[in-house]
Amino acid sequence: MNINQICVRVAPSPTGDMHIGTLRVALFNWLFARQRKGKFIVRIEDTDQTRYKPESVKSILEGLAWAGLDWDEGPIMKNPKFIRSSDRMPDRMIGQIPNSNMDDLIAEKGEGGPYFQSQRIEEYRKYAEILLEKGVAYRCFCTPQRLEKMRKEQEANKQPSMYDKHCAALSSDEIAKQLASNAPYVIRLKIPEKGTITVNDLIHGDVTFDLRLVDDQVLLKSDQYPTYHLANVVDDHLMGITHVLRGDDWLPSLPKHILLYQGLGWEIPQFGHLPLILAPDRTKLSKRHGAISVLAMRDAGYLPHALLNFTLLLGWNPGKGNEQEIFTKEEMLALFSLEGIQKSPAVFNYEKLNWINKHYIKLMPLEDLASRAIPHLTASGLITPLEKGEWLTLDKRIIRDDYMQSVAALLQTRLVVLKDIGQDLEYLFDRPFYDASLLIGKGEQRDTAIAHLIETKEYFHTMPENMFKAPDFDTTLKAWIKDTQRTNSQILWPLRVALSGKEQSPSPFELMNILGKDETIKRIENAIESLQTLNA
Repeated sequence: MNINQICVRVAPSPTGDMHIGTLRVALFNWLFARQRKGKFIVRIEDTDQTRYKPESVKSILEGLAWAGLDWDEGPIMKNPKFIRSSDRMPDRMIGQIPNSNMDDLIAEKGEGGPYFQSQRIEEYRKYAEILLEKGVAYRCFCTPQRLEKMRKEQEANKQPSMYDKHCAALSSDEIAKQLASNAPYVIRLKIPEKGTITVNDLIHGDVTFDLRLVDDQVLLKSDQYPTYHLANVVDDHLMGITHVLRGDDWLPSLPKHILLYQGLGWEIPQFGHLPLILAPDRTKLSKRHGAISVLAMRDAGYLPHALLNFTLLLGWNPGKGNEQEIFTKEEMLALFSLEGIQKSPAVFNYEKLNWINKHYIKLMPLEDLASRAIPHLTASGLITPLEKGEWLTLDKRIIRDDYMQSVAALLQTRLVVLKDIGQDLEYLFDRPFYDASLLIGKGEQRDTAIAHLIETKEYFHTMPENMFKAPDFDTTLKAWIKDTQRTNSQILWPLRVALSGKEQSPSPFELMNILGKDETIKRIENAIESLQTLNA
C-alpha cells in the first residue's frame, strides 16, 4: 500500500436495511477519496451475531452500487444479477441471499481482507492479549448480577452509569485463581482515572474529553467476540485507514479509540464526525417517518443521482454566497470539502427530496424514463411483459416501446417519483369504467351527448392514423368543431370522459396521441353504448 495514499472506509453493520445515514457517510467518504485519488473501502462489521441479518449484506452492497458509489476494496456480489443499476422491483430479484452459504454469493476484492469482521476474530483476540500484556486493558470477572446491582446503585445515587473499575485492581494471584476456575470474563480498556484528551476533529475542531467521564469499555466479550471499539480500531489500522469520517453518534467513543491507538503504539488517523440526520420534527429519523432505507427509496421511485444530490445537502453546503442545490457528480467532486460540512444536525426534508427528484425526472431521456417506469407499471399489474419490447395491457392490447415513451412524455413534467407512473392513469392501460351520466355535460341532454359522440366518431373515421400524433391535431379538431357549429365543451367534454372515465385528466388531445385512432374510436363506441342504455 502507498503509505501516502488517502484511504477511507464505510463500515455498516448488517442489522437491517441500508439507512440514508449510511449512504451519507459513504458519499462523503467516497467524495473525499475520489477527489484525492485515494482508496475507498467497504467493510462489513458483523460481530454482533445476535442482530446479524444476512440479507442486510445484500441491501448494503446493492444500495451502494445502485447509488453509483464504487469501492476499491471490500465484498462484492459474485452474481452481477444481484446488483441492479435500474429500478427493478424486489419481486423481480433473481434469487435471495440465504441464511447460510453466504460465501457462495459473496466475493471479495482487495488485499486487506477479509472484509467481514466475523472472519477476523483471531486478529482481535491477538491484539486484546497485547493490550493485556501492556497493561492498557484488564480482565473483568464481574457477574451480570453484580453489574446490575452496581447500575441500580448508581442510578439511585444519580451517578453516571459506568463500570466501577472493581477488577482493574485485582492482583495477579486473584486473576490466576479466576482463570483456573474457568470463570467467564471480558476484557476492558483501562481508562486513566484522571486527565483529559484533546483531539482536533476535522469538522468540530478541538474537542476535549474528561477521562473521569469515560467508561472502561468492554473490548472483548465473554464469548471471545470483540466489541465495535476494538474491531474498528484494529481493522482501520491493518487496512491503512488514514481518515475516519463517521456519524456524530461516535464522537463520545473517540477518547477510547485514541487510547487504543496509543496503547498499541499505532499512528492515529484523522477523525471527522458528521452531523446527525433528524426527522422533520427534529426527532431521531426512523421508519415511522417513512421510507428511509436506500432500497425502499429506490422502490418508491427515487432516482439514484437525485438521492445522492439530496444526501449531499444533508449537512453540507458549497459555501457562503453559493446557493446551488443541484449538482452533477462532477460538480460534487469539484466542490465538496470538509469545510462545507456543518456541525449542527441536518433535517431530512421530503419536500426538498421530491423537488430534486422531479427535477431529474424532467431531464431524463424519454427512453430512459420509460425503461425505469416499466417495473413500477408491472408491479402495479397494469402491464404484463410479453416478448422483448412488448407488453399486454389490462384491456388486452399489445403495446410497444413507442407507447411507453408517449406515456413517459405525458407524465415527465408531472411526475415526482417513478412509482406514481400509473397513479390516476389506469385508463391508459385499461378501458375505463364510469357512470354513463358523467358523459352528459352541463346543460346537455342524453340524446344530444350521444349525437355529439357519434359525430365525433364519424369524423375520426375519416382521419388518417398519423393525424392523432400530429402536433397541430388540437387546432384541426377545434376548427372542425367550429365548422359544425358546436362548442368545444359539447364535443370535448364527452370525449374526455369516454377516453379517461374522469372529469379531470390530461387533455383529450394528449390522450388520443397515446391511445391512437383505433383505441380512441373503440372508447367512443363504448361511451355511446353506455349512454344508449342509460335510463332506457
